[in-house]
Amino acid sequence: MKLGKVIGNVICTQKIDSFQGIKLLLVQPLNEKLEEIGDPVVACDTVQAGTNDIVFYEGGREAALGLKNWFNPSDLTIMGIVDQVNIGE
Repeated sequence: MKLGKVIGNVICTQKIDSFQGIKLLLVQPLNEKLEEIGDPVVACDTVQAGTNDIVFYEGGREAALGLKNWFNPSDLTIMGIVDQVNIGE
């Protein structure tokens, strides 16, 4: 699982059938200190996340399994919204 911050929406005029009804969000990857790392990515939203929400997401085959229709080409899927991050010293 990876952390990210929702920074926008992705609007599509056409989607494949397995993505119908799925919201796509633009997510900025974060490290454990909530600092930005890498470039923004597009992820399928399964938890109704909104702009500025901190989320955790999964990639690879596990991303596809997070959607109702398991046979889909999702590379990243948001699995949950983060309430709090605590880092031990």
